[in-house]
This record gives sequence, structure tokens and C-alpha cells, in this order.
Amino acid sequence: MSLIEIHGLTKDYGRGRGIFDIHLEVEEGESFGFVGTNGAGKTTTIRHLMGFLDPHEGSCKIRGLDCWHQAAEVKKHVGYVPGEIAFPDASSGFAFLDRQATMTGRTNRRYRDYILDKLQLDASANLKRMSKGMKQKTAIVAAFMHDPPILIMDEPSTGLDPLMRASFVDLLEEERSRGKTIFMSSHMFDELETTCDRVAMIKDGAIVDVASTAAIRHHEDKTYKIEFLAGEDYRRFLSEPFQVSERRDSTNQVFVNVHDDEIDLLVRRLTGYRIKFFTEIKYSLEQYFNNIYKREPADVQ
Repeated sequence: MSLIEIHGLTKDYGRGRGIFDIHLEVEEGESFGFVGTNGAGKTTTIRHLMGFLDPHEGSCKIRGLDCWHQAAEVKKHVGYVPGEIAFPDASSGFAFLDRQATMTGRTNRRYRDYILDKLQLDASANLKRMSKGMKQKTAIVAAFMHDPPILIMDEPSTGLDPLMRASFVDLLEEERSRGKTIFMSSHMFDELETTCDRVAMIKDGAIVDVASTAAIRHHEDKTYKIEFLAGEDYRRFLSEPFQVSERRDSTNQVFVNVHDDEIDLLVRRLTGYRIKFFTEIKYSLEQYFNNIYKREPADVQ
């Protein structure tokens, strides 16, 4: 049994809005990413996991507990960062965090202080006067501070500056190394590629693909950038039997797409040319999903 199970989950708001027949499973200790455009269904799916919405069809379970019918029990195991943060009245960030600790009955003050330091958050500030970034940090601390085994987060790095986003990614990597199970939506492809084992893409309320980040990093189709020392070598190479995706005549550069099986042939052919440099352009998670997203619906499996 997977730690998180989503089977046939459907919430139909009409006019094509909602989520439809979602099937996903996340194993214990796995870091799982969720990507899609605004309105694709990411937040609706996450709200079902948190027991905030009752599905029209299907179910979702965490640790075998039904997320709707046993929501209170589910929340004991989960740290949650919502996509839209609306704090209650509190005199300071510390007052809010203390209230959250009282409500859950659990907190690890030393760990809380560690996260505060990691995110460079002064929680003594007035909660209502905090900037978007400070509020986001406070929400992250509230989710992490009781050291839950499961983290469910909806766009958790929204509002963080690049340095704080890097600190947040470091924090996720630490949690991952400690065996935490993470389910996270994000529009930051590099963030998901760095922190997740697998990533699902949702489009128009339906899952269109689930991919392993390791498999994408070692994708069988490669792109190489080659610059030749002389124009004559550059022009002669253009007649070679390789797929050139881009050419730059002014700099004698070509971008060549080759399958793994063709790499040895490419290298052998290049020995007959004067090369300035030859480098691989790494295939990214963003490229992978952009290619899928551009497909016609009939082409998506």
C-alpha cells in the first residue's frame, strides 16, 4: 500500500472546470512534484488530500486513512503549506506559531528555531504587517515545526527571493534525506527537478504524464552544441547525416540532436573537423513537460 493514494478522484465544477479521474500513488519517503498551469487542478487536488473538499467521485487516502471522512486523523501526520495564506489575528509571528503548536499539541521548539534561522525570519514582527515573503516563511515554519512525517505544500516558495528559495530547497533536501514523504506543487521546474523523485503534470484537470526526474536527466535523446574553428569546417559538417536543430552561421555553431545510439558515430565524425568546443545541452524537466503540454489532446496517452 502506498503512503498517499488517489484513485479516480473527480470534482466537477461544470464547464470543464475541476479535476477528473485522477490516479496517483506516492510511496513512503518519496518526494513527489505536481506541475501544471494556473487553473489546471493542482490546488483542488491538494485540498482533497487535506480533507477540505468532498470528492464527487473517487477517493484519496493517506496512511490508509480516508482524507475526507478521517480528515482530523490525517492532519496529525501532515505539515501543510496552503497556496493562499490567510492568517488569523495574532500580535506576532511567534504568537501565531505558539497558537498552532497549542492546537496540534505538538511542536519541537529547537527544530522550529532551526527553521526560523534557516529562513532568516524574524517572527516577532506583526503578522498582518509582514511582507508576502515573510508570511510565506511563517507558513513554512508552521508546517515544518512539529516535524511531521508527511509534507503537503501548494506552491511553497511563492514570494521567496532567490536566496531564500535556495535555502528552502536546502531545507527540503534535508527533510528528504530524513525519510520524509513530500507532495508539492510548484511552477518552478528547477525546484522540482532538484528536490523530487517523480513529477506529475496535470492539464485541464487530468493527469497527462508522470515522469522520473532521474530518467529525464539521463534522457536518451541528447542535444550537443558544437563550434568549429573555421567556417569551412562548419559548412562541411552541415552535410553530415545528423539532425541540426539550430545553426549560427556568424559563430560557426550548430546544435545537433542525437539519440544515445548515435553518439559514438557523432564523435567519430567530429575527429575529422577542427573543433573549438563540443558540449552537451542538458535535457530539463521544463523541456520534457513543455513538449508534452504542446501535444494535441489526442496524442497524450
